[in-house]
Amino acid sequence: MIPTTSAGRQPAPDSRPARSALRRLLRRVAGASIWSAIPATAFIAVLFLLPLAILFAQGFQDGTLDAYRKAMTDGLYVGVLADTLLVAAYVSLICLLIAYPVAYFLASASGYWPTIGLIFLLLPFWTSVLVRTYGWMVILGRNGIVNRLLLDLGIISSPIIMINNLMGVLIGMVHVLLPYMVFPLYAIMRRVDSNLLVAAEGLGASRWEMFRRIYFPLTLPGVLAGTTLVYVLSVGFYITPALLGGGKVPMTALLIEKQVSQFLDWGFASALSVVLLAATLVVYLILRIALRGNMQWN
Repeated sequence: MIPTTSAGRQPAPDSRPARSALRRLLRRVAGASIWSAIPATAFIAVLFLLPLAILFAQGFQDGTLDAYRKAMTDGLYVGVLADTLLVAAYVSLICLLIAYPVAYFLASASGYWPTIGLIFLLLPFWTSVLVRTYGWMVILGRNGIVNRLLLDLGIISSPIIMINNLMGVLIGMVHVLLPYMVFPLYAIMRRVDSNLLVAAEGLGASRWEMFRRIYFPLTLPGVLAGTTLVYVLSVGFYITPALLGGGKVPMTALLIEKQVSQFLDWGFASALSVVLLAATLVVYLILRIALRGNMQWN
């Protein structure tokens, strides 16, 4: 016979066994998650955190902060660091301006055009960066293809200097890093619901308003991902600035290489590397906060 209360109702079932079973299950899941995360954590610690710690420690070879103080206060190295960050910003902006319409075409085109476009974007990855840089030296040189064509057409009277300066460095770096901007944008544009644009057009919005208020805000995550990726890669570029810049476009990576190969000053080279890493992280955080705030506002 089932017991009842004084009002004739059955008592509520005791939920304590179910709660205790749920707690035991959660503890088992948490324990399994911790054990499964140990290999990944060890992998990151050994291959990423440990080298960074060694790099940071090498800056204290003489037991003082002189190397870091010189890297952060000397006018020469601070100026080169500022130029490096500025060149990376130029490259990121140019890549964004070129990649956005290219990614939009690939995301909105029909038929075989997206496949053909992606193939052409992937083709440069099959060629060494060094080979591509030498190719640009042949194309942009004083007697290169571009100058010869412009001279033959009568557009210019004397060759244009397009290498051993900032122009050549920007052209070479944009060519190498452009796919890294296109792919994140293409991925996010493929996920934009076209019905939103149709609804906005039905409500009387112009094409500019649809782009400014709907399409571009929805693609901001791709802009953030692509800009961050291109910027971080640009900051540490070495081959292209060294060859197309001809030593006239100083970047921090070139200074680090010179400290190691010519002066054998591993401590100061490590300090320059750490300062470059810290500056890159600061710019990345500023960029992330700015774009994230814009996304939330939209």
